[in-house]
Amino acid sequence: MAKQEVESEITGNVWKVLKSTGDSVAEGEVIMILESMKMEIPVEAPSDGTVVSILAELGDQVEEDQVVAVIEI
Repeated sequence: MAKQEVESEITGNVWKVLKSTGDSVAEGEVIMILESMKMEIPVEAPSDGTVVSILAELGDQVEEDQVVAVIEI
């Protein structure tokens, strides 16, 4: 199976992590929520698959285009 990286669209802080390693996700399903300038920005699965790693934890600062999760498709 192929692996696909999930990237942050913005610079911000990890506000909520909704999925864990081993969880199944559907395309468009929210993996985590980032907070930037008091706005909540969802990080969505780009395709159906299984989460194989979460690379950002609650409270972490992430940069735009940073890989925050990996899914197996």
